[in-house]
Amino acid sequence: MIFVAYHPCYKLELPDGHRFPMEKYPLLKEQLLYEGTFSRENFFTPEKLDIKIIEKVHKKSYVEKLLNLCLDKNEIRRIGFPLNEELIDREITIAGGTVECCIKAFENGISLNVAGGTHHAFSDKGEGFCLLNDQAIAAQHLINKFDLNKVLIIDLDVHQGNGTAEIFDGNDKVFTFSMHGKKNYPFQKRKSDLDIELLDGTGDQQYLNILYEKLDMLFDLVKPDFVFYLSGVDILETDKLGRLNVTVEGCKLRDQMVLSKCFESNIPVQCSMGGGYSKDLKIILEAHSNTFRIASKIF
Repeated sequence: MIFVAYHPCYKLELPDGHRFPMEKYPLLKEQLLYEGTFSRENFFTPEKLDIKIIEKVHKKSYVEKLLNLCLDKNEIRRIGFPLNEELIDREITIAGGTVECCIKAFENGISLNVAGGTHHAFSDKGEGFCLLNDQAIAAQHLINKFDLNKVLIIDLDVHQGNGTAEIFDGNDKVFTFSMHGKKNYPFQKRKSDLDIELLDGTGDQQYLNILYEKLDMLFDLVKPDFVFYLSGVDILETDKLGRLNVTVEGCKLRDQMVLSKCFESNIPVQCSMGGGYSKDLKIILEAHSNTFRIASKIF
């Protein structure tokens, strides 16, 4: 059985006019249930993660500032969310969901978090709607708990995973791969183990050809024990922030390519959803739903 992490706190109430589509999280769960891709038995409610696990990745001084709501105005502005207790609880719960997903993925091949993919969170600061880096926390936890030799993080959000790159800079047990828009946010990139920078307007054929080539090379080179997949759908041509020209079908083929590679290589994989900012919420839901549909067919 494939397990999916979802918690009601994933939908955070934001001020009117905020561009982050929080409503997508409960709607995604309901869509997957309605169409029968998953049943309620597939979903589990994650718990807040032990702070000690978080502090294996994020500096204790930063975590304490979050817990005590002590970020200054510039730090809050850089994150982009209004700071409150509900937001912090949400981030800790998302991280808990991703860690629980990893344990379940060892048993079932794959597990998915309806939220997560908070790759702009650094070891000592947050930015770009990200406070705690859920996949980085989970990757380090797996290494500590199971003594894994190599973890591969495949980040296909349209924005570079700068926080993830910073956290694992110099860590030989984690290979970070980010394929993203060259001219898109963040405008100061951090060096991943492998960065592929895409020009504005990159479409399906070029995107998929590049990814196919790099995936084969990565799996041969890294030989991972575990894979993290950040499946952001802000690569879509309809995305307000993306600047690429990938179609919904192209995005679906991307997911199929990544998840098939994990399945064929018999390597467990955890998926976090990442970004998606198309004006039409139905397009965001369709693209995210495809990730779950593909996972259900392959695994």
